[in-house]
Amino acid sequence: MHISAGIDVGSGAVKAVVMRTDGREEETILGSASSRIRRREVDKVLDEVFATAVEQAGVDVIHYVATTGEGAEFSWATGHFYGMTTHARGALYLAPQSRAVLDVGALHTRAVAMDERGRVVDYKMTSQCASGSGQFLENIARYLGVSHDEIGPLSLQAGQPEKVSSICAVLAETDVINMVSRGITTADILRGVHESMADRFARLLRSLTFDGAVFVSGGLASDVGMLGALRDALAKRTAAGGGAPEVVTHDTAIFAGAIGAALWGGYRYRKIGQGGVAWTAKAA
Repeated sequence: MHISAGIDVGSGAVKAVVMRTDGREEETILGSASSRIRRREVDKVLDEVFATAVEQAGVDVIHYVATTGEGAEFSWATGHFYGMTTHARGALYLAPQSRAVLDVGALHTRAVAMDERGRVVDYKMTSQCASGSGQFLENIARYLGVSHDEIGPLSLQAGQPEKVSSICAVLAETDVINMVSRGITTADILRGVHESMADRFARLLRSLTFDGAVFVSGGLASDVGMLGALRDALAKRTAAGGGAPEVVTHDTAIFAGAIGAALWGGYRYRKIGQGGVAWTAKAA
């Protein structure tokens, strides 16, 4: 039995999975863990998350430890994979009908088109401005006194959403402050922010060529308000006579990058002969 681990080090959190990777019929998640980085040292968070995932999996040997994102320097890593590659493969594992991934990270968002094997065929990213990111939305919610879990449900209650006019994060936050002073409701502000972000995401996705569903990964994958705004934005941008792509996600979408890393690591171990035993409980 081949066991692989995938570790995704993002700007805001570290995610890890341990998987059985004997082939597509035997691909199974055995353990997973995640933790926010906040102001902690990344190496310490990474070690803790990896140890928790291994303990949950109950394995003594891991044949390939694959990293992605900013995890290239992890001391136990066997190999490293690009983020767009791992998110594409992870999305395909969680939702086989997907042919594009929208990965909304803490600091940037990328859209990736892939084939039926999870291989990347094209990709686009947001500009360096952070107003299309998870951190931007989190900052807005903090100012409004709203928790992460409340953002989506509140957004769905909006009656007259007011979009943020600027794509600059700093100026957009100023827009929100002005909205509050004008008495705009929290629900309408959040829905307006969602719609502004979703318009940018829809433009990214429409610049790609793919035939299948869009899988949303990253920290905003569980935000029902964002998912609704994205579906609406894609429907508006659909050419006459064509249908908007389905937007899907998964309860474990936050682990898509780590899952993809583990799967590509397992593939490399089986097909290319790299590896051996990357980690054992005795050596840890």
